[in-house]
Amino acid sequence: MFKAWFAIPFWQRVLGAFVLGALLGFGLPEIGAAMQPLGQLFVRSIQMLVAPLILFAIVSSITSMQSHNNLGRLASKTVGLFLLTAFIASAIGLAVGTFMDLTPTVELTAGEVVERDIPPVSQVLLSVIPTNPFAALAEGRVLQIIFFAVLLAIALNALKEKAAPVRDFFNAGAEVMYQITRYVLELTPIGVFGLMAWVVGTYGLEMLLPLGKFIVAIYLACLIHIIFVYGSLVRWGAKIKPMQFFRAIFPTQVIAYSTSSSFGTLPSTLKTTTERLGVKKEYASFSLPLGATINMDGCGGIYPAIAAIFIAHLYGIPLGFTEYAIIMVTATLASIGTAGVPGSAMVMLTVTLSAVGLPLEGIAFIAAIDRIIDMMRTATNVTGDMAVSATVARSEQMIDEDILNAELARQRGGNDESLHSSSASSQKQG
Repeated sequence: MFKAWFAIPFWQRVLGAFVLGALLGFGLPEIGAAMQPLGQLFVRSIQMLVAPLILFAIVSSITSMQSHNNLGRLASKTVGLFLLTAFIASAIGLAVGTFMDLTPTVELTAGEVVERDIPPVSQVLLSVIPTNPFAALAEGRVLQIIFFAVLLAIALNALKEKAAPVRDFFNAGAEVMYQITRYVLELTPIGVFGLMAWVVGTYGLEMLLPLGKFIVAIYLACLIHIIFVYGSLVRWGAKIKPMQFFRAIFPTQVIAYSTSSSFGTLPSTLKTTTERLGVKKEYASFSLPLGATINMDGCGGIYPAIAAIFIAHLYGIPLGFTEYAIIMVTATLASIGTAGVPGSAMVMLTVTLSAVGLPLEGIAFIAAIDRIIDMMRTATNVTGDMAVSATVARSEQMIDEDILNAELARQRGGNDESLHSSSASSQKQG
């Protein structure tokens, strides 16, 4: 039985679970909604990995790159591309929101708005520094974990041979976490089935139809950004044909879409980027956790831009060139500051609406469907993480051509092996 299960290509198992879950939620909504524990099993299993995986992966990554000529150049290229794609994402959001008539066709009923305090910039910067790194690990405070991991890795590199045993410990710990990740990712089809059955069974078409234009606008803008911006990036930067890139990352996109969490998808993102795209593990372990933190083209770029236009139409408030410029700048900065967890884009939307003087009460109209939108936003974010990582890795000769060529050969032969069966290549790369 298990042999037959693993004989099915991984992406087919995930896609099949996605379709079956959606069908169950649509046909039998009560049963579909009851499938939430299956999805939570998967989500909790992944959440279990996030904090230790980030700590070990970043420390191992930076200490492994100590011999690289210019670590600063790698970081600046990565952050620079994240900013560039964020700016383009906000421009696409404004364009789609402008050319589509987003005026609601039916009367909407506002849902409950939970007031959220927006902390000052100084407080945000201070909150990155953990007062207790062990508490940050226990509570899953990702930005604090990344800060401490980077500081720890820099200290280990400075001590050189004196700290060799500690470096070996983190390198071994990273490999252990990668292996646990392989085990957990085999739960993906079960988790995707449960999550989709729950989402469709809980929200249903009745929740989507009144806000159909808004949902279509978000999905359209995200697809344009994924296909044309990321597609061009990997075509000209990473030297990978877009269709080959999208086929390689498709299972991870499905996980991102189902879980609505960039950090929750991180184990799969790391695995796909290293074992299918051939990006060297020492760089991927640095760029992908960073991307899951600051690269939020869907949540912070596209979404606030379109939502601001939608709410302006809702209240009959005209927007001029100045307001559009403010939305673009704010949305770009928001995409850097949005944390990669479900629902946090609402905070960034509050910032954008405040910047252009739009009523915050408008958030209530779209709050009920945030989960549906967040699924596509997250898939966009995660795709961008992998596209930027592959592009920068190519420019720095940090792509394993053997792994990439093996993936392309599997695609040409139609034998798209599961992530489970690709662990051997990961061991070779490591």
